[in-house]
Amino acid sequence: MLKTSKQASASRCARLVGTLLIVWGLASAECPAEARPASGRAAPGTLLDYQPLPNAPDGAAAYRVLYRSTGLRGEPIAVSGAIIVPAGPVPPGGRPIVAWAHPTTGVVDKCAPSLARVLYRSIQGLNEMLARGYIVAATDYPGLGTPGVHPYLVGISEGRAVLDSVRAARQLAGPGGATSAFAVWGHSQGGHAALFTGILAQGYAPDLTLVGVAAAAPATELATLMMADLDTSGGKNLTAMTLWSWSQVYGAPMTKVVVPAALPVIDELANDCIETILDVLERRGPSKALDRSFLSVNDLADREPWRSLLARNTPGTLPPRIPIFLAQGAADTLVLPRVTQDYRARLCRAGSRVEFDLVPGVGHLSIAKDAAPAALDWIGDRFAGEPAPSNCGAQ
Repeated sequence: MLKTSKQASASRCARLVGTLLIVWGLASAECPAEARPASGRAAPGTLLDYQPLPNAPDGAAAYRVLYRSTGLRGEPIAVSGAIIVPAGPVPPGGRPIVAWAHPTTGVVDKCAPSLARVLYRSIQGLNEMLARGYIVAATDYPGLGTPGVHPYLVGISEGRAVLDSVRAARQLAGPGGATSAFAVWGHSQGGHAALFTGILAQGYAPDLTLVGVAAAAPATELATLMMADLDTSGGKNLTAMTLWSWSQVYGAPMTKVVVPAALPVIDELANDCIETILDVLERRGPSKALDRSFLSVNDLADREPWRSLLARNTPGTLPPRIPIFLAQGAADTLVLPRVTQDYRARLCRAGSRVEFDLVPGVGHLSIAKDAAPAALDWIGDRFAGEPAPSNCGAQ
């Protein structure tokens, strides 16, 4: 049972309890003492509440958490996620943390990975991370698992949520339970989130030490993803979800760029979740299929406000002191290899140390699984303080 707080106002209490009952499916709940951060009087990353999750792997302890973060207008928001803590004694100095940034699962609150049956399987490399003694912090991102619209592929929203999940994990671990050092590892949308975590870390979370950013098939050039990939089912779905989300998050007029007949299909897609490969395949079926012509314009990426929004949410270069691991499937038809290679070249020109791994014969859905062993070896070396490798010269 959650602890009560006489100091929490009735309105804040009702809002938070409503979130716990509706989102987490609890039979009952009381206001936790930590409800106060929702009013903005506590720092981002403050743990608001946690509940044990069953069936954690390898003797670990897993929790569904609610923590304080920062919204797009600077307002305090609550974000949910999962934190998995390995078994065994805490080493001197505490455990390192790896923040997992998940790929696309949907754009509505029911699509939170922490609510999914496949949570543990969806975190690529989870068992290996626990075996290495890492705490794994897996944010849901704002609007997934909590009320409100999910700001899909909105970099500042994702990055803040990742950074605050690390802060929440440190609080959950208790004094001495976790180090300030962390790495971030993400796939697809999560690769986009991982890169923005690197961009935002120093300014937003100076209390944390980011040792490295690892990303598999990250969404880097959003204009290309939204226009050049419209011949693929994945590209059309990504574009549709982005338009739906941004029309609500930013007030961008979707009806001016989408044919009227496509609007109900986009609404249906937006209210579905992607947990497994079966969900991906279902989106290719006749009832949910989008024609390339679902856009009423041919120059979406050149029209305002879309042009500015795409530029704002396309990741730039990271501070050169942060090493980067990029994995890309050579057979990826959604995030095209040349796009990731171009981004790698930009990072290299900016002075970053980049380890780039092009995996032959691997597509978009499986690249994170295939690249996880190399990514975790790379992360392990960053925690150990080894010099970061770079194959920028092999471009």
